[in-house]
Amino acid sequence: MADSTRSPTARRTGYGIAALVNVVLLVFVNNILAWGWLSWLTDDFELVLPLINLSLTATILVNLAYMTYDAAWFKSLCEIGLLAISIAVAVRTFRVFPFDFSAYTWDWDATVKLTIVCAIIGMSIAIVVHTVKLVVALVHIGQTHQPSH
Repeated sequence: MADSTRSPTARRTGYGIAALVNVVLLVFVNNILAWGWLSWLTDDFELVLPLINLSLTATILVNLAYMTYDAAWFKSLCEIGLLAISIAVAVRTFRVFPFDFSAYTWDWDATVKLTIVCAIIGMSIAIVVHTVKLVVALVHIGQTHQPSH
């Protein structure tokens, strides 16, 4: 179901849940090294953490903003910003590569690097899509606010 066809209450509920999930993720990523749950995650993860925190915090704030205002142009603009931050996280993760898969027989390094590259490509395409949606929404607003002749 398209987002615009859902009731405002349903959309607000979804935005609230998304914000809450990202709060949980913030707690998780900021404690994951101390908890030691992922043996293949190295201490270099700390070098990526500030950007991850920025991304999650921005996502929380955007979802809270959507709860009060979710016009199409605003959502596209916010999504472009969130995607740009996500690309920065992915690029930083690729460069730092805070993973150690040496205990595994499968070449996880190559698999994870390929996955990150694919994610960067996908997010770049999504920026183009949201840019087009933003332009379309702004043109539509301009056309609906034109004085009648």
